[in-house]
Amino acid sequence: MADSNRWSRRGLLGLPLALAVKHPVAQAAQRATANLNELPANLPRPKDDGGAKHLPGMAIPDLDLPSTSNRLVNLSKISAPCIVVYCYPMTGQPGKALPAGWDEIPGARGCTPETCGFRDHHKDLAKLRAEVFGLSTQSTAYQQEMVKRLEVPFEVLSDEHLAFARALRLPTFTVDGMTLLKRLTLIVRSNHIEHVFYPVFPPDTHAEAVIAWLKSRV
Repeated sequence: MADSNRWSRRGLLGLPLALAVKHPVAQAAQRATANLNELPANLPRPKDDGGAKHLPGMAIPDLDLPSTSNRLVNLSKISAPCIVVYCYPMTGQPGKALPAGWDEIPGARGCTPETCGFRDHHKDLAKLRAEVFGLSTQSTAYQQEMVKRLEVPFEVLSDEHLAFARALRLPTFTVDGMTLLKRLTLIVRSNHIEHVFYPVFPPDTHAEAVIAWLKSRV
């Protein structure tokens, strides 16, 4: 029992600071708080499995989705000339470990850098008359923490009950009992999907790729 306590979080309280930061439990916590804004080297590149080939031309479903702005958003009723909907698996949270093996799942890692990219290029996208939305299967409360922490200027929508994903038959994967969206981006005009980015890699520069594509269509 004493040895077990020695390696517990409680055991850290009795250690000097210099030793505590080198403690295995502390080091595990540091890994959990690794910089979510950066992509690790040598991430596996996702392959096109054909999971999005049916999407171009499809109509956006008439569904109300909870938004981080505490309202319901129906993407089929947005009047903007162009809508960019980037769908992502799951952003991490500081101090909380990502699912085991997360970095080894092709296309899983990078949701925070991707979101930061769309944040940093939000004005550039607005100049192209594109309205941006993020979308994932996390709860609105989970997303709101991320939006506040990263100072995201656009709304993020929750498809927690998979209504949007099922209506469009979006590609998904399962980890730790969670059904998550595979990373893809929908370009929508006149309520129909004009273009799909899938797979998306690397995610941290994806917003720039979207801007380049939109400019090529002007």
